[in-house]
Amino acid sequence: MNSAVNSIKTFFIEAYEELKKVTWLSKKEVVASTVAIIIIVVIASLYIGVVDFLLSKTLGVFIIR
Repeated sequence: MNSAVNSIKTFFIEAYEELKKVTWLSKKEVVASTVAIIIIVVIASLYIGVVDFLLSKTLGVFIIR
């Protein structure tokens, strides 16, 4: 049991050491990335919505007749 505790302790120590090496984004970079993602999602959603609407209207014309 003691070796299991030591293994877990070693894992967390090594993980913490690796996290100190990570280069984190600045707040400005995070905000810019978030805004870009939101804009892309909105554009993609509008595109998919328009295509869905047009396809449903087009298919509706053929199915009704």
